[in-house]
Amino acid sequence: MPEKRTRQAAARDKREGKSPGTQAGEFVHEEIEHVREGRHGARSARQAIAIGLSKARRAGVKVPPKKNAGQAARKRAARDEAAGEHPHKPAAKRSRATRKALQREGHGAASRQALSGHARKSASKRSAASRSAAAKKAARTKGAAGRSAAAKKAAATRARRGH
Repeated sequence: MPEKRTRQAAARDKREGKSPGTQAGEFVHEEIEHVREGRHGARSARQAIAIGLSKARRAGVKVPPKKNAGQAARKRAARDEAAGEHPHKPAAKRSRATRKALQREGHGAASRQALSGHARKSASKRSAASRSAAAKKAARTKGAAGRSAAAKKAAATRARRGH
C-alpha cells in the first residue's frame, strides 16, 4: 500500500496538470526509498521501477505501457489498472511470499550507480531527436528560476569535470 504522502504528491501532480509519468514518479521514488532503507530489496533498478509503476497503476494513475512493450508487459499493465478500479486487500499468503522474496534480494538496485546506469542505458535506446525534444520541452516548462538554477548546476558540473 503506498504511503499517504505519496498518494497526496501524485494527486498534487495531477491537479497541476503534470503527465502520468510524473505522477507515477512519486510511487517509483517511494519504492527506491523502501529499498534504500532496507524495507525490502530488488534484483535490479529496473525491478524497483516496475514495482513503483505497478503501485501507481493500482492507485489510479493512467500510466500507459511503453510503446515497444511486449504482449506480457501490456497485459500486466492492464491487469494493474483493472485492480486499481476495484481495490481489495491482496491475499495475506501471497503478500507475505512476495515480501519474503523481495527481502532476500540485495539493496544495490537503489544505489546511485545502479540508477545512473539504468538511466544511461534507457537514454541510449532513444533517438537523439527524442532526447533533444525532451530537453527542449523541459527548458520550456521550467520557468525562469528553474532555468537559472539548472544553468548554475550545469556550470558547476562542467567546472568539476574540468571542461
